[in-house]
Amino acid sequence: MSVALQRTIGRELTLDGTGVHSGEAATLTFRPADPDTGIRFRRVDLDQIVEIPADVDFVVGTELGTTIGRGEGQVLTVEHVMAAVAGLGIDNLVVDVDGPEAPIRDGSFQPYVDALDEAGIVQQDAEAKVISLSGSVDATGSESSTYVATPATGLRISATIDFTHPTIGRRYGSFCVDESGFRHELAAARTFGFKADAEALHARGLALGASLENAVVLDESGIMNEGLRFEDEFLRHKVGDVVGDLALLGGRLNAHVVADRPSHEGNVALARAIRRHVRRSGEPVANVARIMEFLPHRYPMLLVDRIIDFVEGESIVGIKNVTINEPFFQGHYPGHPVMPGVLIIEAMAQCGGLLLMDAVEDAENKVVYFMTMDKVKFRKPVIPGDTIVFELEVMQLRRQVCRMAGRGVVGADVVAEAEFMARIMDK
Repeated sequence: MSVALQRTIGRELTLDGTGVHSGEAATLTFRPADPDTGIRFRRVDLDQIVEIPADVDFVVGTELGTTIGRGEGQVLTVEHVMAAVAGLGIDNLVVDVDGPEAPIRDGSFQPYVDALDEAGIVQQDAEAKVISLSGSVDATGSESSTYVATPATGLRISATIDFTHPTIGRRYGSFCVDESGFRHELAAARTFGFKADAEALHARGLALGASLENAVVLDESGIMNEGLRFEDEFLRHKVGDVVGDLALLGGRLNAHVVADRPSHEGNVALARAIRRHVRRSGEPVANVARIMEFLPHRYPMLLVDRIIDFVEGESIVGIKNVTINEPFFQGHYPGHPVMPGVLIIEAMAQCGGLLLMDAVEDAENKVVYFMTMDKVKFRKPVIPGDTIVFELEVMQLRRQVCRMAGRGVVGADVVAEAEFMARIMDK
């Protein structure tokens, strides 16, 4: 079997237009990028350029579009750009945005496909990242969105939409999302909205740039535009949005995704669930023996079983397998075992300690002390048989002091979250 190679574009190319929600002028420039760069957006209109990876971990909003952000910088409505990029199999790209939002153009994915074609797609001498599943993955979102993703070769999306408006109704379709399939079956499908919702959306600062030039608009009697590009254009655009949101996984996805009433919130929830699934099924970065080289904790206070993902100075993902044999279950709610919340946070903090300890010299003579814990929230109880996935990200690192944000997840549910400040000290 031939190995898929990474791709970028041959030259820079700029598009301009209006943001569909902000209503503000926006300019977008595609730039070639080196292998393993991934897709990165840059807000170049701010006092200081803010670079935001096109990654599900940087999603900060999903209302009527997908927004990514980092610090003071955000880019609204990235899903159309990301769908075109993923549909054409482009792995590395820098996207400069002059304005708060990607330009909507005609409301479809086609203008971005045309621009990337004009810039020229170039193959690179590096193997493409391919994301495959080892089992099924479930997710849910608002508006009754439900998803199941199963192992497959390539990407197929089967989706159902259901709207009360008689022009749309309930529709189903299944699409092979390879380059040819995306170009011919999905790229031209436009976003859509309802005239009756316009006033309420405008009052909330949304859809300020929407018009018949960049969206299919429906009133009580039907379509206000001249016509549709596909008989099921509404469904096809929703499928394209799924492609764009799942592209935030940062690799080429092999899966059959079955989506019922997909939404941006649900698409992102599925992407996050797939990421957790892949992390759990992969080889550990560090097992418990390696963990004990860095942490001073021992039984019964060592609460991290393995590390499954690690980016030096940036993030860490650890695992805690909860069993009925845990010593704390003998006294904590006997007969109704629930893991103490304070120990969930302790396990999360131990993962954070590992993130810091790996970054210092002379680690055997150092120790991490936690100074503060803020915004601690417990979402759901943890019981025997659960596997907690702890995800921590560095918010700020200055000398020997670090601020981190973390959360614990069981399945698709967040069970706890907190922010920490810690200091690396001599023993």
